[in-house]
Amino acid sequence: ARRTGINTECKLLMLSHAFDQLDCVAVEFRTHFFNATSRTAIGRLGAKLDGVLRSHQLLPDGSRRDTVVYSILDIEWPAVRSNLN
Repeated sequence: ARRTGINTECKLLMLSHAFDQLDCVAVEFRTHFFNATSRTAIGRLGAKLDGVLRSHQLLPDGSRRDTVVYSILDIEWPAVRSNLN
């Protein structure tokens, strides 16, 4: 569902539920540092880059993964929602 209306609609529903129903203060997205496609998609949602957790996770092959963290805050939600609609 990458780069489709389905993906955008799913994210809109998820974020709407988080902010409008659950009254979340923030929604966080995490992805692998090397997953450029996911990082671009998260940025397109309107999420802001919070930082990178270096050597954050041990992978099954014994290597370590850097995790990129993004978030959307409740005060940013109206503008994000408008862009997703």
